[in-house]
Amino acid sequence: MAPGWFELLAWVALGLGFASALVIVADIVVLGNRQHMAIMDLAFPLTALYMGPIALWAYFARGRRMSRKRMHMHMAGMEEGARDSLWQVSLSDSHCGAGCVLGDIAGEWIVWATAWMIGSTAALGPEYILDLPLAWTFGILFQYFVIAPLRNQVGELAPLGDAIKSDTLSVLSFEVGLFGWMAIEHYVIWNPPIDSSSHWFMMQIGMVLGFVTSWPVNRWLLRHGIKEPMPTV
Repeated sequence: MAPGWFELLAWVALGLGFASALVIVADIVVLGNRQHMAIMDLAFPLTALYMGPIALWAYFARGRRMSRKRMHMHMAGMEEGARDSLWQVSLSDSHCGAGCVLGDIAGEWIVWATAWMIGSTAALGPEYILDLPLAWTFGILFQYFVIAPLRNQVGELAPLGDAIKSDTLSVLSFEVGLFGWMAIEHYVIWNPPIDSSSHWFMMQIGMVLGFVTSWPVNRWLLRHGIKEPMPTV
């Protein structure tokens, strides 16, 4: 069980994540800065859940410029060297990571709600078994809603195959970082229960590590034309 000071730290970190996400949601929904790529209306706040103030800074520094009204004002166009720029790779990483975040959160709570165990011990097996396919499914959906609008094929099946091709490696590389950290949390540190603030703080850390481990993969996929860069200014 985590000590009291760690629980307090966890609540602070979780609070910063939720507050950062809410600020982005308010800017998008209330102030009307809806993204040119609609899927980023979800990806930016979901990224803020684990990146906290870092994601908030990135959104106001660059992400807000990708809103529909600002793209129209500044004549939307691809930036120089867009495929392997820091911003383009981070964008690609963020919407891949956002899908993983949804899948991992859903998987964790399903395991908790069903008290699913393999054998007689509460090992990580059920979480890995459930989190990965859910993260992959959401990740592919997020990538589909990048590709399909760029090709004017929303609602068609044609972009789905390319979404699977382009995002499977991204999802797997994100989960490598997250799952590796979950193993350390479970077997080396405190193994807090799923319904504790400590567990979700640990998940925040794991998601940041997942972002890091998937970043070079996303850069490679963009460089080789397997993933499509987003319109930006």
